[in-house]
Amino acid sequence: MTAGTSKDAVKAALTTQSLETPSWAYGNSGTRFKVFAQPGVPRTTREKIDDAARVHAHTGVAPRVALHIPWDKVDDYTALAAYAAERGLTLGAINANVFQDDDYKLGSVTNPDPAVRRKALDHLLECVEIMDATGSRDLKLWFSDGTNYPGQDDIRTRQDRLSEALHTVYDRLGDDQRMLVEYKFFEPAFYATDIPDWGTAYAHCLKLGPKAQVVVDTGHHAPGTNIEFIVATLLREGRLGGFDFNSRFYADDDLMAGAADPFQLFRIMYEVARGGGLSGDIAFMLDQCHNIEAKIPAIIRSVMNVQEATAKALLVNADALAEAQRTGDVLAANASLMDAFNTDVRPLLAEVREDSGLDPDPIGAYHRSGWQEQIVKDRVGGEQAGWGA
Repeated sequence: MTAGTSKDAVKAALTTQSLETPSWAYGNSGTRFKVFAQPGVPRTTREKIDDAARVHAHTGVAPRVALHIPWDKVDDYTALAAYAAERGLTLGAINANVFQDDDYKLGSVTNPDPAVRRKALDHLLECVEIMDATGSRDLKLWFSDGTNYPGQDDIRTRQDRLSEALHTVYDRLGDDQRMLVEYKFFEPAFYATDIPDWGTAYAHCLKLGPKAQVVVDTGHHAPGTNIEFIVATLLREGRLGGFDFNSRFYADDDLMAGAADPFQLFRIMYEVARGGGLSGDIAFMLDQCHNIEAKIPAIIRSVMNVQEATAKALLVNADALAEAQRTGDVLAANASLMDAFNTDVRPLLAEVREDSGLDPDPIGAYHRSGWQEQIVKDRVGGEQAGWGA
């Protein structure tokens, strides 16, 4: 343990940690070249919920599953929420999809065609209705809208169209509902993405009101971007609504959280802890595509990676760090962070799990449970779930 840190306090904070898993991560995914199917992949939204419940059963910190519409469209969302509740879960963020229809080739809510804009807006409003039925708090919005060439469309006008759509949806939200606005540096729009960075998302949220928050996808930045600075700033302004945790090496790779740069994930979680975000309303969600690895173990591993980064962040000796910063001792300040990051927190997390009645080894417990063998046997026939590439 790091000097000056209460082990009991760290364990208590870890016990209350909560992560949301994405329904689409349980289905087949891939690249633009190939989607690799795996045996036992869910065929229905309910089977995705079954797998999410299995992750929660082994980790104890994943009680919510996010839905993506229309990938998770069902006839009765109230019944779906009840099905999740029976398995110890609640339905989390409702993720809109205004990027896969042919009509959206030139954009959705920023499209120059008013009929296409209306179609996209109707879908966003439909998602709010689904939130009403499921009891979900968050509507998560990511837009692929943008242009590929200079002059293709008017940049300012597209922002006006975007603002109009966001205001319409915002006004439809209930008192306890929120809008989480995501941003992405590029792809699929290569010249000008309509929400390319946190500043653009933040500017729209400021105009909308307090129920509009920014969501940070850790894979949606240019190489070298200081993501923890963005996190600290949004926390300071009270506008950090959520995370989409994943890892990247080159672009938006959507690899397991903490796989590419665990030190970055630690730095992010330190700023979250430093800014009081662990006890606030931030939605901590995974957003990953498991293209070649087994789905459920990969999600469990990602949950564990976030837990480990959080534990290390909580072990930072705040008093020693503050003193080093006050006196300008650069090396001591950096050492305060490095000492915490280099601490092996796996025994501590094993204690936390055992105290909660869980197996200290979630991955091993999953493999021993026989769940994988059972779903491979049972999920034969029908159409496997996938993200549609």
